[in-house]
Amino acid sequence: MKDPKEKDPHVCYGADVIGTSGGEGVTRRILSYSDDAMCVENVFEKGAVGSLHSHPHTQITYVVSGTFEFTVGDRKYVVKPGDTLIKKDGVIHGCVAPEGGVLIDFFTPCREDFLK
Repeated sequence: MKDPKEKDPHVCYGADVIGTSGGEGVTRRILSYSDDAMCVENVFEKGAVGSLHSHPHTQITYVVSGTFEFTVGDRKYVVKPGDTLIKKDGVIHGCVAPEGGVLIDFFTPCREDFLK
């Protein structure tokens, strides 16, 4: 398995990526990234929570599987496979995974804090 800090500049083979904790019941896998963008897979166990937070990155989330209850700013959304959300930099957001599932997050710029 490959350390997420070591990367090929052109391709990321998912099978080579080591998962790390993204919080209780959440496994984070850092996929492709550059200085200005990052792609991250988050696998949520049933009942796992992505706690409310904000960051100086714009984030687009694509729902691969499962159902998620998201809070974005002062609004709540229930999203399912094929749905996307955008969270502008500085907006408070978080989610709950009542049945578990997978999210793909795209960040701009890169989340340097994920690489430490």
